[in-house]
Amino acid sequence: MRPLPRDSPLRVEHYFSTDGKWCYVLFWVVERGRKATRWALLKKRLIAACPPASSPLGIDSYYFNRRQETATEQNPQVFLLMFSCYDRMGLLHDVTEVLCELELTIRRVKVSTTPDGRVVDLFLVTDTRELLHTKNRKDEACTQLSAVLGDSMCSCDIELASAELAECLQASSFLPPSVTEDLITLEFQEEPSSSLPRSSVSVDNSLSHAHSLIQIQCHDHKGLLYDIMRTLKDYNIQISYGRFNAAENGNCNIDLFVVQNDGKKIVDSNKQKALCSRLRMELSCSLRVNLISRGPDTELIVANPVELSGKGRPLVFFDITLALKILKIRIFLAEIGRHVVGDREWEVYRVHLGDDHELCGSRDKIVEAVTKMLMGWH
Repeated sequence: MRPLPRDSPLRVEHYFSTDGKWCYVLFWVVERGRKATRWALLKKRLIAACPPASSPLGIDSYYFNRRQETATEQNPQVFLLMFSCYDRMGLLHDVTEVLCELELTIRRVKVSTTPDGRVVDLFLVTDTRELLHTKNRKDEACTQLSAVLGDSMCSCDIELASAELAECLQASSFLPPSVTEDLITLEFQEEPSSSLPRSSVSVDNSLSHAHSLIQIQCHDHKGLLYDIMRTLKDYNIQISYGRFNAAENGNCNIDLFVVQNDGKKIVDSNKQKALCSRLRMELSCSLRVNLISRGPDTELIVANPVELSGKGRPLVFFDITLALKILKIRIFLAEIGRHVVGDREWEVYRVHLGDDHELCGSRDKIVEAVTKMLMGWH
């Protein structure tokens, strides 16, 4: 991958096409952030996500095996990471950053603060490298946590989670009624929550005899392609050719020539309407952010839909904790869980803010800061 030339009028541009067997994908990318991108690791992950260049058993055999692997991936080994230390500003984000660098995926977290100022953190994690059962990998994780926490760390331990703990990862139908009502309300909200222009989505069957053309005009945000692709994936829509470009002002134009999984165009008007409506909603409010009062406590709620494959949105907790760290807001308690609301499964992040959050900004300012961090608008 090559960085975009500085004099280019486009910030990023993508092309992808397929003949039904082979795919060609081109990404122009811009490196961001304080830390250097680990290109070798990115290449490794991209290769792992792609079918092999050649398979002696054929492409159908690959996808059969891949479905079996995916079923296994949905139930990977879950480990319990436990550590305690003395609290400080931005602690939870620093820990989350270490876990991300270690390629440990946070599946659930329970963070609590004791009256004497100590923090007791329980993380249910899975290991992308599948090595956390080894002593070397456990030592590596605890050593890197110790390097960040310093002398304030009291203990660190990693063990295979019990069946009872692993069951906590399964979707539950229980959520406080007010949270459920918020999600249902936002489920039907297609208008953007900010001053950004409304997304435009249309389906055109007149330009190709074999494909439907989905045209999207929207404002750019972090994970834009992810939101489009996961929505099409959930609708069993296959992309044959696509072009994506984003101007410096953040406006994006996407053209996708697609077919249904039966190889035919999308001709049913009700199906077209449902797909366009879903895409507009996901592009306008792909994450739900709200601040709710729970008696004397204030709780930050962030929810994102879970893919039908069982995967959640990456790095959400990382962005939440970074936004709160920048605002200098302490986190008293944090939980991640999956819940079923209506006919969808949601990954819900519930963060109880410290009593001093009102000194750091208004409720609207907190919601705006977290939203901007999640959407890449900071």
